[in-house]
Formats: sequence, C-alpha cells, structure tokens
Amino acid sequence: MTATLPGPRARIHGRRVVLYTVLVVITGLFLGPFGWLVLTALKTPTELAASPVHWLPGHVQWHNFADAYQLIDFLGYARNSLIIATVYATLVTLSSAWVGFGFARLTAPGKKALFGVLLGSMMLPQMVTLLPTYLIFAKLGMVDTYWPWVLWGLAATPYLVFLFRQFFAGLPRELEEAAIVDGCGYAGIFWRIFLPQSWPVLAASFVIAFTWTWGDYIAPQLLLSTDRTTLAVAVMTTYVTEAGQPVTHLQAAASVMYVVPILLVFLVAQRGFVAGMSTSGLK
Repeated sequence: MTATLPGPRARIHGRRVVLYTVLVVITGLFLGPFGWLVLTALKTPTELAASPVHWLPGHVQWHNFADAYQLIDFLGYARNSLIIATVYATLVTLSSAWVGFGFARLTAPGKKALFGVLLGSMMLPQMVTLLPTYLIFAKLGMVDTYWPWVLWGLAATPYLVFLFRQFFAGLPRELEEAAIVDGCGYAGIFWRIFLPQSWPVLAASFVIAFTWTWGDYIAPQLLLSTDRTTLAVAVMTTYVTEAGQPVTHLQAAASVMYVVPILLVFLVAQRGFVAGMSTSGLK
C-alpha cells in the first residue's frame, strides 16, 4: 500500500489551523495583563494579600468600580484628560501632515539632511527634553495651564511627520501639476487635494497622538496642579492609604475605567488606523 499525500485543501486547512493557533496565543499574551487587571479590580483586599495567590475572586466585588469612581472627581479628571488629548491630537495631526507634505512634495536645499535630523530626534527620550521644556514654559508663565500641549501640537512630531511624508510621497505627481496649472498654490493643494485623500493616515495619527497624551503621566505631573491634572496622574496618586500604600483593588478598578476610552477610540477608528499604518509604509 502506498501512502496518500494530503490534498491542497487539507494543506490549506492545516496552515489555517496553525495560523489561528498562533494568533490566539499572541492575543492571549497581549490580553493577559489587562485580564489580570480586571480580576484584581474584582477582588477584596484580603484576597489580594493572600498567599498563595488567588487567581479568581471568591466573591466578585462589583462595587469596587463604584467606590473608585466616587472616591475622586473621576469625571473632572477624565474631562481634563479628554480636553488635553483631543486638542493635542488634532493640532499635532494637522501640523505633522503639513510638515510631511513639505518634505514629500517640495524641493529645497538641505531637505534630505533636515529630514535626517528630524528622524534622528526620534532617538531622544522624553526625559532628556522635559526639564529644559519645563524651564521654558515656567519662564513664559505657562505652568499649570494647557498651553504647553497646544504648543507641542503646533510643533508637529517626528514619527507622525514620517508617516505623512511616506503617504504623500506615494501620491501621483499629476495631482499637483494639474492644480498648479489651474492656479492653485501649494497651500491650496495641501488642503483641497492631499489632505482629503489622507484620511487613513489622519485616523492613524489621531489615534496614536490621543493615546500618547491620554496615557502620559510625567508631563501632567510636572506641569499641572492637582485640580487641573489628568486622570492618569489621579489614578496613580490618589488611591493610597494615609501611610502612602496603594489601595490596589480601587486602583485597579480605576485603571480599568481609565483604559476604556482608549479602547473605544481605537475601535471606532480601527479601520482607518490599520489602513493608515499600511499605506504609510509602502514607500
């Protein structure tokens, strides 16, 4: 008897099973920390302090979320975070698109060298520039205001500039040539032709910038007072005992509620985010 080789359909089915298995494992690794955070938010302090570790809560403590919400001005801090994140994400998306358009479609001496310097600035960690930036804002009287995020947004950011530059460089040259023949300047070309076609990159940039700002802890802690600070700072600094020890179950419950808006923003803009990240990497 001769062994029969699996047919094309069987091989395709086997590859799909392997692929889906790998994807499920990777998804589990990414969702594992968030799942553990949710379980922590549903436990009692006694279960959190128990040894050995209790993996599942004995009695689900749904009231932890209500307690965490009522203990601080949760909506007030969330409003502060939403204002800062929305303003910064909107401004930095538009300014980065404008700079990326210039690098992609305009010609000038030293453009390549300047673009190299721009990419090199991505290597600088935030801590290196934060202290000089704080001193500048203090001199200008902008500490404990939201103006730093406005200025940061207007200044663009290297990573988003790179995304827009890659996308705009792939658009046909005939688009701007036809607009120039019709008497349209480069500002009009950007606003009327290039920007409307870049909605995938706009969505991706907005989600990235919104996430950066919503999750930022260092800058709000350094620049803002307690009343004006963001939800990230409040969650990390408010749920503590008189001795300064964190109240873990309430902190975990607040963290779950803190993450939900980011998940909603990503789910709403998911298609545009994926399309923007893929199209920006073609060139």
